[in-house]
Amino acid sequence: MLEHTFIHIPGVGPKTERKLWKQGIFTWGDFLNSETLIFSKDRDTFIRDELKRSIRHREEIIFFKERLPSSEMWRLYDSFRTQAVFLDIETSGGYQGMDEITVIGIYDGTGVQTFVSGINLMDIENAIAPFDLIITFNGGSFDLPFIRRFFPNIALPQAHIDLRFLLRKLGYRDGLKSIEKQVGIERDADIKGMDGYDAVRLWSAYQWGDRTALDLLVRYNTADVIHLKPLAEMACKQMKAGTLPYSDECPSISL
Repeated sequence: MLEHTFIHIPGVGPKTERKLWKQGIFTWGDFLNSETLIFSKDRDTFIRDELKRSIRHREEIIFFKERLPSSEMWRLYDSFRTQAVFLDIETSGGYQGMDEITVIGIYDGTGVQTFVSGINLMDIENAIAPFDLIITFNGGSFDLPFIRRFFPNIALPQAHIDLRFLLRKLGYRDGLKSIEKQVGIERDADIKGMDGYDAVRLWSAYQWGDRTALDLLVRYNTADVIHLKPLAEMACKQMKAGTLPYSDECPSISL
């Protein structure tokens, strides 16, 4: 989707971008290779220069993150998926008068790493540092502020896709578990039906010495974070299909 995108160029909004697509200018290359005047000589020259800059910075997510509206960060997913990490946290829910992070799960698309308070929670700082794109569900309001509060010097990925709002644009409402059911994602029987309250309860039980409660809490968090990937892929595919006109004529994105 990234090379179909023109709205990161100053002065080009969604309306102008759609106009370009309808004229058959689907990609940066289409604009650069066009031999006809598209807007005006000066404006075409400016856009060409910006597209050449985009090509030079093609592998730098920060270049596009700083130029795209937050609602359009989904356009980065396919181009930077190998640098993406999915994240979900659990908290104590005010247990013993404090609301603190109990578990953080991250998933790079192939393997899960779990960080537990009192065991290895501090290792999250080094583990997440290599990634450029972070994907959460409601992380902008919950997970990321919590992490920044507890790890004020952490280097989080530069770009963020919050699936809660992306999925809402596509008509999927409610929380993560409800949306999973809507799209046919199933959970294992021992964690099916669990929610945030159960996560708090399990942490409390673990604090009282029940090791099996921690094991179940980690399984619950792992499901949360793993299921973000198929939701992200589904959402980005649907957004592309609903955004690009004549998408059968555009190079397809493998999701």
